[in-house]
Amino acid sequence: MQRRHAHALGQARTCLAALADEASTGNRDDASSAYEHVLIELDRIHCDETPDVYLGARTQDRAIQYELATTAIEELKTHGVEPLSVELLLWMLDDAYSQDCT
Repeated sequence: MQRRHAHALGQARTCLAALADEASTGNRDDASSAYEHVLIELDRIHCDETPDVYLGARTQDRAIQYELATTAIEELKTHGVEPLSVELLLWMLDDAYSQDCT
């Protein structure tokens, strides 16, 4: 895995883990679980060969975390990840974020 690919993947994983940890209290279990499903699918696509999550580098603003995760996942297309898989991940992330924000 190239360095830029690993960085994008690590960024996506970090943001997804932070979003899952900080899901809103109203739908916490559902939203947190939905974010974790995105993370599981991301790891599955990469055959569980993924970089660590850097929780110290995360921000507290969920909107920023969502945007960073979206950007990092979109960047995976440039590193050979199948575009259909990327679109599925983005759809799952959007669904999780919608659950989190309601």
